[in-house]
Amino acid sequence: MSWTDQFVKQGFVKVQAASPQVGLAAQELLWKQIGLSPDDPSGWTQPVVWAADMTGVGPFGQIIRSPVLAQALDEVCGQGGWRPSGACGNIPIRFPNLPPADDRGWHIDLNVMHEDGSWAVSGRPGTLLLLILFSEVGPDDAPTRIRVGSQRDAAAALGDGTYEHVPASRLIEAASAERPLAYATGLPGEVYVVHPLTVHAAQEHLGSRPRFMAQTPIFLSAPLDPSADTPLARAVRE
Repeated sequence: MSWTDQFVKQGFVKVQAASPQVGLAAQELLWKQIGLSPDDPSGWTQPVVWAADMTGVGPFGQIIRSPVLAQALDEVCGQGGWRPSGACGNIPIRFPNLPPADDRGWHIDLNVMHEDGSWAVSGRPGTLLLLILFSEVGPDDAPTRIRVGSQRDAAAALGDGTYEHVPASRLIEAASAERPLAYATGLPGEVYVVHPLTVHAAQEHLGSRPRFMAQTPIFLSAPLDPSADTPLARAVRE
């Protein structure tokens, strides 16, 4: 099975956008940004600390502008079907050995922007989701949980509608409850290309090393057309 067929079937696929060394270089910059140390766990007092890459320079730029990632997006969306991003966006850093944050519900990310700049959830999304790893993530390191194939359930539940985040999450959680689970594990520099309707959730950190991962929207050139001849559209039909 080709990786594009895997994307159609599963609703996500993992690509090696950059080397582990590049991913770790980005992680080093994130430690400096949040003012904590990988060598001093006494400072790890919050289950989640948010950082951000808003400039796309250095190792962040190497990942988000990776030719490998660009080729993957071309194949998923069709050439010209997506808009290049200048940065890796918001980066939640999850710390171990703490009571978990109350942010682990099943959902899809906000995927359509209104003219006034506000965001909502739509069955005709205008973005694709990237999960970018800046640390090694094993089964105990709070890997994102993914309901395999759930993009079809979400598409059916949402239809052509546009919803606020909480009502949308209730709909798609129920619709996708029987799907098997996969986990976004991997090495620094690896990127999960995730269908915008694939249902996923955070989970409690049961490991020993902080987990660094960006949640990056990639804008589509036009809202998803389920009848189009692309893996992105086939993933909600087949």
